[in-house]
Amino acid sequence: MSKTIPTEHAIIKTSYGEMTLAFWPDVAPKTVQNFKDLASAKFYDGTAFHRIIKGFMVQGGCPNTRKGQTDAPGTGGPGYKIKAEFNTKSHVRGVISMARSSHPDSAGSQFFICHGDAKFLDRQYTAFGELVKGDDVLQRIATVPTQGGGGEKSTPIDRVEIESIRIVPAA
Repeated sequence: MSKTIPTEHAIIKTSYGEMTLAFWPDVAPKTVQNFKDLASAKFYDGTAFHRIIKGFMVQGGCPNTRKGQTDAPGTGGPGYKIKAEFNTKSHVRGVISMARSSHPDSAGSQFFICHGDAKFLDRQYTAFGELVKGDDVLQRIATVPTQGGGGEKSTPIDRVEIESIRIVPAA
C-alpha cells in the first residue's frame, strides 16, 4: 500500500495476540505523532476494543474502556482534539485511521483498524498507517461476538483488551 519506508512500528499487544502497524507520516504527520506520543505515555494500556463490526472495522483507544471506569465507552479521549489530516490513502483492510465525531477536527485518541473495504470513509477520516503483521489477530478480534441496543450491535460480548501499544524501530 504505502511507498514510504517506515522507520518505526507500533506493536499492539491485545488479549487476542499482537498486531504490528507501520505509519504514514508523509500524509498524516501530526496524527502519527499524536498516536506515538499517546502510546509512549502508555495512554492505551489497559483499554479495549469497544466497537467491533465484522467486515468493517474494530475501534479502540477510549480511556473509558479501562476496568473500573464508569463513563460510557466510546466517549472519552485525551482531553484535547487534533486537526484532521485527510489524505488520499484508501480505507481498506488493515488501514488504521482516527475515529471522530461529526466534526472533522474532533479526533483525539480513538482509532479504528479496517477489517474490510471502507472506501466510503476516504478523505473524511485521517488514515495514518497500515497493518504489516497480525492480520490473523485482526480477523480474530473482528469476529468476536457482539451485542447491544439499536441496529449496530457492535459491543463485544467478551473484553478485547489492548494490553499495550509500544513504538519500536522498524525491522
